[in-house]
Amino acid sequence: MYRKHGKKAAFFVVYVREAHPTDGRRSRKNDRDGIKVKDPKTLKEREEVASECAQAMELSIPFLIDNMKNEVGGAWAAWPDRIYIVGKDGKVAFQGEPGPWGFDPSEAEKELKKILK
Repeated sequence: MYRKHGKKAAFFVVYVREAHPTDGRRSRKNDRDGIKVKDPKTLKEREEVASECAQAMELSIPFLIDNMKNEVGGAWAAWPDRIYIVGKDGKVAFQGEPGPWGFDPSEAEKELKKILK
């Protein structure tokens, strides 16, 4: 979606708190996939983890990093993942369901196409 519509709309990944750190609520899937991330304790550490994530996933979309109080994640109910579209008026034009099961980029793209017309 970013590659297809990135010249018509601004796209960002907002990196919020780590969902499955090795020193917290671990994930068997992460263990199987060799994903080993400690829970960042500082904003610098969180930025480093987000950068490693972007590189590992070969993402070119810009990342924004939530603060250590997790204010963005809390205000937007973004954890663990969610898609939002904010209109030109600054209001939420689309709010996807929370992921991972409700994470539906195709639904968001349909809404984005309507907005861009």
